[in-house]
Amino acid sequence: MTYITNPCATAPSRPTLFSGLATRLAVWRQRRALKALDRHALEDIGVTRLEANTEAQRSFWDAPETWRY
Repeated sequence: MTYITNPCATAPSRPTLFSGLATRLAVWRQRRALKALDRHALEDIGVTRLEANTEAQRSFWDAPETWRY
């Protein structure tokens, strides 16, 4: 018996324009939420106010590769 595999199913897909915009929007929202956290919430996640503000000031397109797509 011969099995036919779909090469497209195993190949990495290119992100679409929509998925790229959705990722950027998610980064923007997460940074706004981080900036809005109070001191106790920041202590819970192990982030200082300075680190939170620094991250929140980054541009929405400036995300680490691990966050993308």
